Amino acid sequence: MRALGVNTWVWTSPLTDARLPELLRHVAELGFDAVELPLESPGDLDGPATAAALAATGLTPYVVGAMAPGRDLVAAPAATVSATQDYLRACVDFAAAIGAGSVCGPFYAATGRTWRMTPAQRAEAYDEWRGHLAPVVDHAAARGVRIGIEPLNRYETSLVNTVDQALEALGPLLGPHLGLALDTYHLNIEERSSADAVRRAGRSLLHLQVCGSDRGAPGGDQTDWPALLAALDEVGYEGPLTIESFTPDNAAIAVAASVWRPLAASPDDLARDGLAFLRAATASSAGAAR
Repeated sequence: MRALGVNTWVWTSPLTDARLPELLRHVAELGFDAVELPLESPGDLDGPATAAALAATGLTPYVVGAMAPGRDLVAAPAATVSATQDYLRACVDFAAAIGAGSVCGPFYAATGRTWRMTPAQRAEAYDEWRGHLAPVVDHAAARGVRIGIEPLNRYETSLVNTVDQALEALGPLLGPHLGLALDTYHLNIEERSSADAVRRAGRSLLHLQVCGSDRGAPGGDQTDWPALLAALDEVGYEGPLTIESFTPDNAAIAVAASVWRPLAASPDDLARDGLAFLRAATASSAGAAR
């Protein structure tokens, strides 16, 4: 059975040391196996303190980054690129400090930044991106951490929307320390078949975030969950399924994710309902595979 996790963005943003122990206890009490910890800014979370809080709950950690305005590895001033690389290295260092195996996110341009490109301009942008991402991947390899690149939907980026684009763009960089992190919300928008997108990602898939097609709890939505879970089995994906949704109480993150209305009666309801669905769906999928 795959580990089932949840992102703390369901409840709060930014996540800081002051809120962390209580929230991790709550996540564990809800019955989750794993937790996604967003490091929105270096210094928000202390590595040793976070590791201690995780040890007290038994939760398996994963780290995600946030590409806030001004964080760009493509078509940006050299100072911006350097600062973005430093931020990503800080995410990697935090992951290593807490025993998280991966850092995932849309690590190419600020979320919400879009611009038109000709095919030639896109190829140039991908070349530039690889060049600026490579030192971060080297740093991750030295720290024993993997980086997962997340394609976003067309309203949040114009650079990497699909699995095929991510595979094309990353090309020779893909390997033991660099792969793809997929999110069912974005797959529902950009891919003709989420299951086929997983198959194309194949062994490059290292992390999967799940939510309903409306960004709420997984289950009872338009996603073909049996087909998606079967595709994960086909490609040998052994990573977690982590619920990613967002609190509407933080203005910056609500605008970035276009969360204009509550997605459940409460954050706890979203997490609880999503977990119950995933437990049942993964058990059914495991039974069908036998």
